Amino acid sequence: MTLQQALAFGLVGATIIAFIWGRWRYDVIAVMALLVGVTLNVVPAKAAFDGFKNDTTVIIACALIVSAAFARSGIVEMILRPILPRLTGQTSQVLLFTVAVTVLSMVTKNVGALAIMLPIALSVSRRTGTSPSRLLMPMSFGALLGGTVTLVGTSPNIIVSQVRQEISGQPFAMYDFAPVGLGVTAVGLLFLVFAYRLLPASRPTPETMDAALAANPYVIEVQVPAEWDPAGLSVSRLVKIAHGEVAVAALLREGGRQPSPHANTRIRSGDVLLLEGEHQALDDLIARLKLRLSRADRPIAMGQPTEEARVVEAVIGPDSMLAGRSVIQEDLHTTHGVKLLAVSRSGFRIARALRTLKLRAGDVLVIQGAERSLPGVLKTLGLLPLAERAIGLGTMRRVFAPAVILAAAMVLVALDIAPVAIAFFGAAVLMVAVGAIRMREAYTALDGPLLVLIAALIPVSDAIRSSGGADLIAQTLAQMFQGQSPVLALGAVMAVAMAATPFLNNAATVLIVAPIGASLAQLLGLNPDPFLMAVAMGAACDFLTPIGHQCNTLVMAPGGYRFVDYPRLGAPLSLIVLVVGTALIAMVWPLTR
Repeated sequence: MTLQQALAFGLVGATIIAFIWGRWRYDVIAVMALLVGVTLNVVPAKAAFDGFKNDTTVIIACALIVSAAFARSGIVEMILRPILPRLTGQTSQVLLFTVAVTVLSMVTKNVGALAIMLPIALSVSRRTGTSPSRLLMPMSFGALLGGTVTLVGTSPNIIVSQVRQEISGQPFAMYDFAPVGLGVTAVGLLFLVFAYRLLPASRPTPETMDAALAANPYVIEVQVPAEWDPAGLSVSRLVKIAHGEVAVAALLREGGRQPSPHANTRIRSGDVLLLEGEHQALDDLIARLKLRLSRADRPIAMGQPTEEARVVEAVIGPDSMLAGRSVIQEDLHTTHGVKLLAVSRSGFRIARALRTLKLRAGDVLVIQGAERSLPGVLKTLGLLPLAERAIGLGTMRRVFAPAVILAAAMVLVALDIAPVAIAFFGAAVLMVAVGAIRMREAYTALDGPLLVLIAALIPVSDAIRSSGGADLIAQTLAQMFQGQSPVLALGAVMAVAMAATPFLNNAATVLIVAPIGASLAQLLGLNPDPFLMAVAMGAACDFLTPIGHQCNTLVMAPGGYRFVDYPRLGAPLSLIVLVVGTALIAMVWPLTR
């Protein structure tokens, strides 16, 4: 072993120990490892930032933006809407939501697909009384399985494709993962649809910040457009369309006011409705019925052409100038350049027009204004901003454009017209250009810690390969598997990747294990491709812990899961993936050259 190899092993080993210890954030560990590597000359200074310009980092960043825009479009909810009322049993709910998130994960990032379906599943869970603990973990595991089908579905596939390009000069194509991924996914889904009963039947879930903020519903004022044809839509029908999550607090018509109108009251064009509910349910109803917020035609004055409108939640302080005054009296739009979109008042149902409502200290307001002037306006008005979260009320949605752009990107890659990085970069730019997602939202969609982790670890992990360390480890492993069945070595590589992922993060696992797997194959006289596929499959399938993948972490709190719940469903699924995945890889990808 040379000094350079020893230093490379020491650096990667110390990085792994730091990951397992869990004392510091993954991204902090990664950048510290990069700094130490450059200091020790294990990582050449000129290659230190290669990870930030690597196609892998670009593809993951663009896929996150595309997934966020796709989620914002609401097209998934629109497709599923006719089916949701028929989901009354646990099995049907697990089947639909797990299959839906699995299919979505094949065309978008798996964590993005899960984020799209999670609110819908929780809404159905509340309506039917199904425990979230029975729904969410199968959805998470389905997202992980679906991500193995295409190049962009999960980070391990993207990274292992880059490793193949460095080894052979040719990356994996978009659908090279499909034959194995589809087979493993089909078997895994069959298992999840029946085995979800291994999960706890009920588990108390802690309140999230959004749930705490949604405890008191908002009231908004919407106008029924003159050209609107409700076809005799009644109040009860409107409430049913909103799945009971929105109530009609009042109906304003021809100068009159009907508080809590009767369920049979017909809604006409030109009516003004006061709707009460959680902001997401209100926004969905506005989009579906093509309603518009009252005075939505009054524009927000922007200081600069590049400025964007921003929506914030704020509470009226005890010394606020708004306390005891109405929107008309204070003239918020003309004097301060902001619009009042919604009001929430604890323990009191608002049943009068928002512009004439006397505001009180403690009321929570949703205010829209120019992003640069809004903080000053809040201070002037004596409003205290709440915890920041995405609020959408009456914002324009591009329903079909994101789906068309995503499909075009997938076709360009499938036909080899454009590389994956260029196709998804173009898709991300077009999403912003057509208004499917705003630039601020695009920045929010970027998972900074993940991108920094990958970009910093690419040159660190490459030190193992460039120093000959990967070949050294592979030589030791080759001696162990010499004379054994190649399938045994293939399964061992997948098992190592699967075991390492919960502790190292799936991206770090691929960056470290993939070069070793490829070197092992070459020393055994075998084709490296199936071994790289095994690393990608193993690293993508962490079903044993809540910390190895963002999908598992995402469902932990809303599902009320404990650490020990994951192996209950995940251990048998891991065994299935190991056996089926190894067999399929050996069948699809020739082991011998």
